[in-house]
Amino acid sequence: MLPDPSSCLRRAAALLGLAVLTACAAPAPPPVVIAVPVQAPAPAPVEVATAAAPPAADPGLASLGGVLAYADRVRGLAGPELAQEIARLADGGAAPDRQMQLALALLQTRVPADGQRAQALLQRVVAQETPDARALHPLARLLSAQWTEQRRIEEQLERQAQQLRDGQRRIDQLNDRLQALRAMERSLPSRPTP
Repeated sequence: MLPDPSSCLRRAAALLGLAVLTACAAPAPPPVVIAVPVQAPAPAPVEVATAAAPPAADPGLASLGGVLAYADRVRGLAGPELAQEIARLADGGAAPDRQMQLALALLQTRVPADGQRAQALLQRVVAQETPDARALHPLARLLSAQWTEQRRIEEQLERQAQQLRDGQRRIDQLNDRLQALRAMERSLPSRPTP
């Protein structure tokens, strides 16, 4: 039995988010101490300590965290709520995080046409080179690969189900022929045994 694609997607997204968060959390550099000799009447050099500026928050990291939180929220939406959310996001802009949110909502519908639309949105995110989009590239590629694999498996299951139906139809036809032959055999007069 195949695992639930949505649970695999949740686990992969959580692991990817955790990996990105831990990889991007670099420690702050130590403060820089500069010795400046003073040419005034001061007899010794004066040390001036300059504190390193705190690292700027990575906007891509915040964007990734927001997308992962959104994925967790949209997973629990029912059909009508999900349709409203898709309509709300479709009217939004072309920001990479908005496109990722729309793709995640579309993937929840399990409709092939929505999946293809989500795939196109994911490819657009990967094609963008803004800092926010670059932070989302690994997640977009992961979701795209998972959707492609899911479609391949669904198509394979459809083919197998069709083969099963064809095989069952042939079995039914052969059973009908066998029953007809048995009926013909019963209708024949019995021969006397010598």
